[in-house]
Amino acid sequence: MPLETQITPDRVIGTWKLVHAISRTEAGERNENPYGVGPSGLLTYSSDGRVVALISFGGRKPLSVKCKAEEKLEAFDTFLAYAGRYSLVGDRMTHHVEISSIQNYVGRDLVRTMSFEDDRITLVTPPTPVNGKVRTVELTWQRLPGGDPLKL
Repeated sequence: MPLETQITPDRVIGTWKLVHAISRTEAGERNENPYGVGPSGLLTYSSDGRVVALISFGGRKPLSVKCKAEEKLEAFDTFLAYAGRYSLVGDRMTHHVEISSIQNYVGRDLVRTMSFEDDRITLVTPPTPVNGKVRTVELTWQRLPGGDPLKL
């Protein structure tokens, strides 16, 4: 990897906004909206090795005042949050999950292949079973201005 394109921890520090997501099956089937149309997300890497990831699916509805179990289930199913430590080796970013909206992620390592293009990073998951099909998910994030918000 040429020096100018090496991925270093200093290069990932900051807050990133989700700009695009796509999933692919092993057979080449594409889903351009794995998190619904117009999802939002924030990904923050701090200088002390911490990561926070939030993804809110597009089209979420506010909960009613006296929401029922179905509304709560939909709210849970359309939001993902986790935090922990991260490590970077070459182009492999690993999120070491310490807390998550999905308890099964706690204590797991989520490994992603990372690449850069200008002020964007793309993280790609390894092939993973999702709803009965093995898929990869590719998330593209754009750097927000302001540096490292956890260092302020």
